[in-house]
Amino acid sequence: MGSAVRPQRRAILTGGLAATAAALLTGCSSKSDGGAATGATPAAGAEKKAPTTPPAAGERPDSPWAAFARLMEGNERWVDGKLQHPDRDPRRREFVSEEQDPFGVILSCIDSRVPPELLFDTGLGDLFVMRTGGQVVGDVVTGSVEYGPMTSGTPLIVVLGHQRCGAVKAAHKALKDNKPLPGNLQSIAEALRPAYEVIAKEKHADPVDAMTRVHIKQTSADLRSNKDLGPLVKKGELAVVSAYYSLDSGRVEVLTGAPTA
Repeated sequence: MGSAVRPQRRAILTGGLAATAAALLTGCSSKSDGGAATGATPAAGAEKKAPTTPPAAGERPDSPWAAFARLMEGNERWVDGKLQHPDRDPRRREFVSEEQDPFGVILSCIDSRVPPELLFDTGLGDLFVMRTGGQVVGDVVTGSVEYGPMTSGTPLIVVLGHQRCGAVKAAHKALKDNKPLPGNLQSIAEALRPAYEVIAKEKHADPVDAMTRVHIKQTSADLRSNKDLGPLVKKGELAVVSAYYSLDSGRVEVLTGAPTA
């Protein structure tokens, strides 16, 4: 694996910041790779766009739209039961053993039924994945989400919530009844409080689902506008997408932030 020339956008953070991030996350170095996945089609639930040539097979998506399109094509394969299982063989393992260059960041829930690499049909070295109860964030989680975009130009972040989320359900009940959850579980409820306060003002047929969707949108909006990621979003170098996963159908529904070609 020889040295790869990175696009100019990957050099936006120079000097101290990049060096510090590399030192803090030893072993998480990044490099352009040849992820073996196919081209992509527009997402389900998103407006159909005129055909645009996506990355060729084996080429790392290097723009927000290309990364998003590849993920959504993978989700279509998951829904249809036509998985390709790309980037999962010994050759791929060897290829990424020294360095990595994922094309997407996924912030999702710990729920055992929502494994991002499977539902997007991706493999080794394709995604940075963070999973927390109810996909809540704190400083450490936010820093982990920022790592790819800020140090190696990862062009896409997806905040992925899901149907029938147990963490949101427990938090909703705790906040509604004013009965704190045991131990550190209450910290999850507190992180979800802003979403609860929004949905508590109106009646909803399914308040837990409504709370889940509000929380996904709030979290992606906060990431999209934070002081470090915001400039990348404004330049078009990064997209932060909020999305909702259906346990029933396996389909990912885009809520906000879908990039365009």
